[in-house]
Amino acid sequence: MLLKTDVKRRNLTPPTGAPVAGLPPTRRAGGARREVSERVYFHQGEREIIGWALNISRGGLRAILEDPVELGAQFQIAVGEGGSRRPGRIVWIQDEPDGAIVGVSFLDDPPDAATPLHGV
Repeated sequence: MLLKTDVKRRNLTPPTGAPVAGLPPTRRAGGARREVSERVYFHQGEREIIGWALNISRGGLRAILEDPVELGAQFQIAVGEGGSRRPGRIVWIQDEPDGAIVGVSFLDDPPDAATPLHGV
């Protein structure tokens, strides 16, 4: 049984002060999030990590990975098989018993609003 105390979350940026009533506790500069359920490919040199994207925005994504990654690690990331790669950095990791949920910030300019987020 997974208890809240079993989960460990690490961030590149520590929390700053108390949350403001009515505002979300995180910064969402990457635009609206869209729920997805697609394979995501993290490439780092010859290393490839395959996971599942949970949601995506123009500025980043959230994914489930079974293989370990380091906070701050940079990857070329493709969503969907054959998707174009975008540079991204791991900005938070939530350790789980069977892997981790990670937050990724894309390091390039977001595609314009007319470009679909799928296969970014």
